[in-house]
Amino acid sequence: MKTMIIAFGLFFAFAVTICAQEKKPEFETPAHLLVFSKTDGFRHESLSSGIKMLFDLSKAQNWVITATEEAAVFTPEILSTFDVVIFMNPTGDALNTYEQEAFEDFMKRGKGMVGIHAAADFEYEWPFYGELVGGYFKTHPPAQTGTVIFENFDHPAMEPFKGMKSYTTFDEWYTFRENPRSKVNVLARLDENSIKKYKNDDWRMGDHPIIWWQETNGMRTFYTGFGHTHEAFQDKKIIEHIKNAINWAAKRTD
Repeated sequence: MKTMIIAFGLFFAFAVTICAQEKKPEFETPAHLLVFSKTDGFRHESLSSGIKMLFDLSKAQNWVITATEEAAVFTPEILSTFDVVIFMNPTGDALNTYEQEAFEDFMKRGKGMVGIHAAADFEYEWPFYGELVGGYFKTHPPAQTGTVIFENFDHPAMEPFKGMKSYTTFDEWYTFRENPRSKVNVLARLDENSIKKYKNDDWRMGDHPIIWWQETNGMRTFYTGFGHTHEAFQDKKIIEHIKNAINWAAKRTD
């Protein structure tokens, strides 16, 4: 009986050690993230899934997350406590002039921003934000299965897609008012020939960037067109894609 107790004790100690190793965060220093999802227009049902995805990742990534729809957090004092602002499917016009200025100062101090899907359908009259997000939403064909063609893997966010020429998934494929290619570093574009369901060709761009990044004067910004559906935030490759984009924006990776 004593031997069995010792063996059990050893097993239990070993199990605890393994669990402790599994729970050790990928990064020692925490990254403080502000997730902003205010909608003053169309509201994506997937918002809850996107925010849940981030919280599910937070322990392993050592993220400290504040998720809110209160524009009042955009003050110099509050923003100074964050490393990255994630615009999670916001829409419309949510920030006043003072709040916009606070965010501009935040970014000019070398901080990061990640825009997910409808981040391009937000704050159309704010030039600074427009430059950071890279492109404003114009229209889209009906949500459907489409193919994204990869152009460049030289960014951490593309790690889950390495070795793949393209990725086919169901989403809502945005068209942008102006082609952002001349202003941003394009990582992937939409294969317009993969889109079958549409009434007209108003959504076509010819060259159709859908994922890109920028780094200017220490400011890191990333945009991904993924994120219309609940399923997008449950897709393992897209989860890693967004996770890596956030850690890059927080300057944890190059």
